[in-house]
Amino acid sequence: MTPNVWLIVPAAGQGKRMGADKPKQYLTLHGKPILAHTLARLHDAFPEARLVLCLDSDDRWFDSSWVPFTQWQRVAGGVERMHSVMNALQAMSAEDTDLVLVHDVARPCITRDDLHALRVAAQAHTGGALLAMPVADTMKRDHNDQLSHTTEPRDGLWHALTPQGFRYSLLRHALEQAQRMGTVVTDEASAIEALGEAPRLVTGRRDNLKVTHPDDLALAAAILAAQTATASNRSS
Repeated sequence: MTPNVWLIVPAAGQGKRMGADKPKQYLTLHGKPILAHTLARLHDAFPEARLVLCLDSDDRWFDSSWVPFTQWQRVAGGVERMHSVMNALQAMSAEDTDLVLVHDVARPCITRDDLHALRVAAQAHTGGALLAMPVADTMKRDHNDQLSHTTEPRDGLWHALTPQGFRYSLLRHALEQAQRMGTVVTDEASAIEALGEAPRLVTGRRDNLKVTHPDDLALAAAILAAQTATASNRSS
Protein backbone atom coordinates (compact mmCIF):
# COMPACT_ATOMS: atom_id res chain seq x y z
CA MET A 1 0.00 0.00 0.00
CA THR A 2 1.32 3.46 -0.91
CA PRO A 3 2.04 5.46 2.27
CA ASN A 4 0.35 8.77 2.98
CA VAL A 5 2.31 11.89 2.05
CA TRP A 6 2.68 14.74 4.52
CA LEU A 7 4.23 18.09 3.63
CA ILE A 8 5.93 20.23 6.26
CA VAL A 9 6.70 23.81 5.25
CA PRO A 10 8.67 25.79 7.86
CA ALA A 11 7.62 29.43 7.36
CA ALA A 12 8.35 31.08 10.70
CA GLY A 13 11.63 32.73 9.72
CA GLN A 14 12.05 36.49 9.57
CA GLY A 15 14.34 36.56 6.52
CA LYS A 16 16.48 39.36 7.94
CA ARG A 17 19.11 39.02 5.20
CA MET A 18 16.53 40.34 2.74
CA GLY A 19 16.44 43.69 4.53
CA ALA A 20 12.69 43.95 3.81
CA ASP A 21 9.81 45.26 5.93
CA LYS A 22 8.22 41.82 6.18
CA PRO A 23 9.38 38.17 6.23
CA LYS A 24 10.66 37.08 2.83
CA GLN A 25 7.90 34.50 2.34
CA TYR A 26 5.45 37.40 1.98
CA LEU A 27 7.43 39.33 -0.62
CA THR A 28 5.67 39.47 -3.97
CA LEU A 29 6.49 37.54 -7.14
CA HIS A 30 4.22 38.09 -10.15
CA GLY A 31 1.49 39.50 -7.93
CA LYS A 32 1.52 36.74 -5.30
CA PRO A 33 3.61 36.18 -2.17
CA ILE A 34 6.42 33.65 -2.31
CA LEU A 35 4.54 31.44 0.15
CA ALA A 36 1.54 31.21 -2.19
CA HIS A 37 3.74 30.21 -5.14
CA THR A 38 5.48 27.53 -3.08
CA LEU A 39 2.26 26.01 -1.78
CA ALA A 40 0.76 26.03 -5.27
CA ARG A 41 3.75 24.09 -6.65
CA LEU A 42 3.50 21.51 -3.87
CA HIS A 43 -0.25 21.12 -4.38
CA ASP A 44 0.21 20.69 -8.13
CA ALA A 45 2.44 17.66 -7.47
CA PHE A 46 0.66 16.24 -4.40
CA PRO A 47 -2.97 17.45 -4.30
CA GLU A 48 -3.97 14.71 -1.84
CA ALA A 49 -1.11 15.36 0.58
CA ARG A 50 -1.62 16.72 4.08
CA LEU A 51 0.10 20.03 4.76
CA VAL A 52 1.52 21.25 8.06
CA LEU A 53 2.48 24.92 7.87
CA CYS A 54 4.81 26.27 10.55
CA LEU A 55 4.17 29.97 11.19
CA ASP A 56 5.33 32.46 13.77
CA SER A 57 2.76 32.91 16.53
CA ASP A 58 2.74 36.67 15.90
CA ASP A 59 2.52 36.37 12.10
CA ARG A 60 0.23 39.16 10.86
CA TRP A 61 0.75 38.70 7.12
CA PHE A 62 -0.56 35.18 6.57
CA ASP A 63 -3.79 34.68 4.63
CA SER A 64 -5.36 31.22 4.66
CA SER A 65 -6.75 31.79 1.15
CA TRP A 66 -3.23 31.13 -0.13
CA VAL A 67 -3.44 27.49 1.02
CA PRO A 68 -4.79 25.24 -1.79
CA PHE A 69 -4.80 22.04 0.28
CA THR A 70 -8.00 20.51 1.61
CA GLN A 71 -6.22 18.85 4.54
CA TRP A 72 -3.89 21.26 6.30
CA GLN A 73 -3.07 22.60 9.74
CA ARG A 74 -1.09 25.46 11.20
CA VAL A 75 1.46 24.94 13.98
CA ALA A 76 3.69 27.35 15.83
CA GLY A 77 7.20 27.80 14.53
CA GLY A 78 10.22 27.29 16.75
CA VAL A 79 13.42 29.19 17.43
CA GLU A 80 15.29 27.17 14.80
CA ARG A 81 14.09 25.34 11.70
CA MET A 82 14.49 21.97 13.42
CA HIS A 83 12.21 23.09 16.24
CA SER A 84 9.53 24.13 13.74
CA VAL A 85 9.75 20.74 12.03
CA MET A 86 9.61 18.97 15.39
CA ASN A 87 6.49 20.94 16.35
CA ALA A 88 4.91 19.82 13.08
CA LEU A 89 5.82 16.17 13.62
CA GLN A 90 4.34 16.23 17.12
CA ALA A 91 1.10 17.78 15.83
CA MET A 92 0.62 15.28 13.00
CA SER A 93 -1.57 12.20 13.23
CA ALA A 94 0.80 10.24 11.02
CA GLU A 95 1.61 6.55 10.85
CA ASP A 96 5.23 5.45 11.32
CA THR A 97 5.52 4.49 7.65
CA ASP A 98 3.97 7.70 6.27
CA LEU A 99 6.27 9.76 4.06
CA VAL A 100 7.14 13.26 5.27
CA LEU A 101 8.55 15.81 2.80
CA VAL A 102 10.01 19.00 4.27
CA HIS A 103 10.32 21.95 1.89
CA ASP A 104 11.69 25.47 2.30
CA VAL A 105 8.95 28.08 1.93
CA ALA A 106 11.47 30.27 0.09
CA ARG A 107 11.89 27.79 -2.79
CA PRO A 108 8.94 28.76 -5.03
CA CYS A 109 10.51 27.43 -8.25
CA ILE A 110 10.37 23.73 -7.35
CA THR A 111 9.02 21.64 -10.22
CA ARG A 112 6.52 18.79 -10.32
CA ASP A 113 9.07 16.43 -11.89
CA ASP A 114 11.61 17.01 -9.12
CA LEU A 115 8.94 16.57 -6.46
CA HIS A 116 7.80 13.27 -7.94
CA ALA A 117 11.39 12.03 -8.31
CA LEU A 118 12.10 12.87 -4.68
CA ARG A 119 8.99 11.05 -3.52
CA VAL A 120 9.91 7.88 -5.42
CA ALA A 121 13.46 7.88 -4.03
CA ALA A 122 12.37 8.61 -0.46
CA GLN A 123 9.87 5.75 -0.55
CA ALA A 124 12.38 3.30 -1.99
CA HIS A 125 15.39 4.07 0.22
CA THR A 126 15.33 3.24 3.94
CA GLY A 127 17.42 6.31 4.78
CA GLY A 128 15.15 8.68 2.87
CA ALA A 129 16.26 11.11 0.21
CA LEU A 130 16.88 14.76 -0.59
CA LEU A 131 17.08 16.85 -3.71
CA ALA A 132 20.63 18.04 -4.29
CA MET A 133 22.98 19.40 -6.96
CA PRO A 134 26.58 18.32 -7.59
CA VAL A 135 28.92 21.25 -6.89
CA ALA A 136 30.00 22.80 -10.19
CA ASP A 137 32.10 25.75 -9.02
CA THR A 138 35.62 25.81 -7.63
CA MET A 139 35.35 25.86 -3.83
CA LYS A 140 37.57 28.17 -1.73
CA ARG A 141 38.10 28.19 2.04
CA ASP A 142 38.91 31.24 4.12
CA HIS A 143 39.97 31.48 7.77
CA ASN A 144 37.12 33.83 8.73
CA ASP A 145 39.05 36.66 7.08
CA GLN A 146 37.54 36.69 3.57
CA LEU A 147 40.89 35.63 2.11
CA SER A 148 41.23 32.57 -0.12
CA HIS A 149 43.68 30.29 1.68
CA THR A 150 42.95 26.90 0.10
CA THR A 151 41.03 25.34 -2.75
CA GLU A 152 38.77 22.48 -1.71
CA PRO A 153 38.31 19.46 -3.99
CA ARG A 154 34.74 19.50 -5.26
CA ASP A 155 34.60 15.80 -6.11
CA GLY A 156 31.74 14.25 -4.17
CA LEU A 157 30.37 17.58 -2.93
CA TRP A 158 26.68 18.41 -3.34
CA HIS A 159 24.50 21.42 -2.62
CA ALA A 160 21.62 20.27 -0.42
CA LEU A 161 18.20 21.42 -1.63
CA THR A 162 14.64 20.67 -0.57
CA PRO A 163 12.34 18.89 -0.31
CA GLN A 164 13.94 16.26 1.86
CA GLY A 165 11.82 13.18 2.48
CA PHE A 166 11.83 10.48 5.18
CA ARG A 167 9.54 8.04 6.91
CA TYR A 168 7.74 9.71 9.79
CA SER A 169 9.21 7.46 12.49
CA LEU A 170 12.79 7.88 11.24
CA LEU A 171 12.61 11.67 10.96
CA ARG A 172 11.01 12.10 14.36
CA HIS A 173 13.57 9.81 16.00
CA ALA A 174 16.43 11.70 14.33
CA LEU A 175 15.23 15.14 15.44
CA GLU A 176 14.46 13.94 18.96
CA GLN A 177 17.99 12.57 19.16
CA ALA A 178 19.44 15.88 17.93
CA GLN A 179 17.48 17.75 20.59
CA ARG A 180 18.67 15.40 23.32
CA MET A 181 22.26 15.94 22.19
CA GLY A 182 21.81 19.71 22.07
CA THR A 183 22.68 19.73 18.37
CA VAL A 184 21.19 22.32 16.02
CA VAL A 185 20.85 20.82 12.55
CA THR A 186 20.28 23.05 9.53
CA ASP A 187 18.51 20.42 7.46
CA GLU A 188 16.71 17.16 8.13
CA ALA A 189 19.30 15.04 6.32
CA SER A 190 21.94 16.11 8.88
CA ALA A 191 19.87 14.61 11.68
CA ILE A 192 19.36 11.40 9.70
CA GLU A 193 23.10 11.16 8.97
CA ALA A 194 23.85 11.48 12.70
CA LEU A 195 21.96 8.21 13.20
CA GLY A 196 24.31 6.45 10.81
CA GLU A 197 21.88 6.51 7.88
CA ALA A 198 22.82 7.75 4.40
CA PRO A 199 19.95 9.51 2.57
CA ARG A 200 19.76 9.12 -1.19
CA LEU A 201 20.94 12.15 -3.20
CA VAL A 202 18.47 12.91 -5.99
CA THR A 203 19.82 15.27 -8.63
CA GLY A 204 17.53 18.29 -8.78
CA ARG A 205 17.19 21.20 -11.15
CA ARG A 206 19.52 24.13 -10.72
CA ASP A 207 16.64 26.59 -10.87
CA ASN A 208 15.28 25.34 -7.51
CA LEU A 209 16.41 28.67 -6.07
CA LYS A 210 16.14 29.59 -2.40
CA VAL A 211 15.25 33.27 -2.06
CA THR A 212 17.68 34.54 0.56
CA HIS A 213 19.21 37.83 -0.59
CA PRO A 214 17.56 40.86 -2.28
CA ASP A 215 18.85 40.04 -5.76
CA ASP A 216 17.34 36.54 -5.51
CA LEU A 217 13.86 38.03 -5.84
CA ALA A 218 14.40 39.22 -9.41
CA LEU A 219 16.08 35.93 -10.30
CA ALA A 220 13.16 33.92 -8.90
CA ALA A 221 10.72 36.05 -10.89
CA ALA A 222 12.69 35.37 -14.07
CA ILE A 223 12.80 31.62 -13.36
CA LEU A 224 9.05 31.44 -12.74
CA ALA A 225 8.39 33.32 -15.99
CA ALA A 226 10.70 31.01 -17.95
CA GLN A 227 9.13 27.90 -16.42
CA THR A 228 5.64 29.15 -17.26
CA ALA A 229 6.65 29.89 -20.84
CA THR A 230 8.20 26.44 -21.24
CA ALA A 231 5.08 24.76 -19.87
CA SER A 232 2.89 26.78 -22.25
CA ASN A 233 5.03 25.80 -25.24
CA ARG A 234 4.78 22.11 -24.31
CA SER A 235 1.01 22.24 -24.04
CA SER A 236 0.48 24.14 -27.31
